[in-house]
Amino acid sequence: MAEAQNSPTLGSARAGGPPPVGSTTAGSIAVAAESTVATRMSAPPSFDVADFPVPHGREEEWRFTPLERLRGLHDGTAVATGNGLKVEVQAPEGVTVEAVGRDDARLGKAGVPVDRVAAQAYSAFEKASVVTVPKETVLTEPIRIAVHGEGGTAFGHQVIELGAFAEAIVVIDHTGDAVLAANVDYLLGDGAKLTVVSVQDWDDKAVHVAQHNALVGRDASFKSVVVTFGGDVVRLHPRVRYAGPGGEAELFGLYLTDAGQHQEHRLLVDHNVPHCKSNVVYKGALQGDDAHAVWIGDVLIEAKAEGTDTYEMNRNLVLTDGARVDSVPNLEIETGEIVGAGHASATGRFDDEQLFYLMARGIPEQEARRLVVRGFFAELVQQIGLPDIEERLIAKIEEELEAAVA
Repeated sequence: MAEAQNSPTLGSARAGGPPPVGSTTAGSIAVAAESTVATRMSAPPSFDVADFPVPHGREEEWRFTPLERLRGLHDGTAVATGNGLKVEVQAPEGVTVEAVGRDDARLGKAGVPVDRVAAQAYSAFEKASVVTVPKETVLTEPIRIAVHGEGGTAFGHQVIELGAFAEAIVVIDHTGDAVLAANVDYLLGDGAKLTVVSVQDWDDKAVHVAQHNALVGRDASFKSVVVTFGGDVVRLHPRVRYAGPGGEAELFGLYLTDAGQHQEHRLLVDHNVPHCKSNVVYKGALQGDDAHAVWIGDVLIEAKAEGTDTYEMNRNLVLTDGARVDSVPNLEIETGEIVGAGHASATGRFDDEQLFYLMARGIPEQEARRLVVRGFFAELVQQIGLPDIEERLIAKIEEELEAAVA
């Protein structure tokens, strides 16, 4: 296992516009035009912070977010500090890990910032980290990126690029304490297969706001598993669009929201080319006073995206009084020539029948509750495919449940 260490996410504000969006070599990624809107209810995407007014909480895309807890990320008062983050990358042989400047053509290719925080992050980083898997390379070991907060404020940019027909699993693990605004780009060449596991296991006071952009090549497959446990405020914006027909995207997520935490996941799948698929499944459990989870699922099927097959679902399990869930699935269809499209959202309390069934067989109530929650999340944990990460997440879920009982 070759190791590379850097701190590409530490930076300060700079002047000037975005780096140029260049073309890639043949057999790699044909860049599709960015959708003209972030969603149908927000401002057009832009690299320029000035194109986004300071949010006040009345805007559709900010109405659920506690702006006063973002520590200045939304209004420009947050300033990068030298002790923001430590980033370590462990990559198998053959994988290239670079710290690149702002003029690198790969930066911004997967997607343009869609809100003020993402634009601020794009304007403020100094060096970006780019991890490249060459074409036709099939990795047998995962790429592991450890992002550890050391108490400061940071702005970052991360790019994961797979060449044509390459296959890889990437784990991005966030720990420690930080105020972080970042953009993460995934570039998939034709026929490539990428699985990304993004774990938010921050300390209690951390703030993490990030936009995740995936550009999926022709006949490529992208799987994202987002796991959110820690932090005071975590607001993630995964986005997917396609560079050619035949692309598939699976977006899975699980979150366990504890007392006082705000965890927000806002997704957009833009079906902008024909004959592509997407499947979105997010599940959350909430416990404790003022635990607040937000899930916004937007799927846009453009007029030219004939043959689209898509579905999205969000399920939430409320474990205690005092918790709140806002779940809003949105589906916009501009063509009737599709294979299928649907969405679903459900929020409920513990299933008393399940609990009674287990307790009637001699299982104590608290153990029965843990079994129900573990079963609720099992479908998504199994999507990770890495035993060490799966065992860690199951242990974390049980730890959080035991702490609530105590």
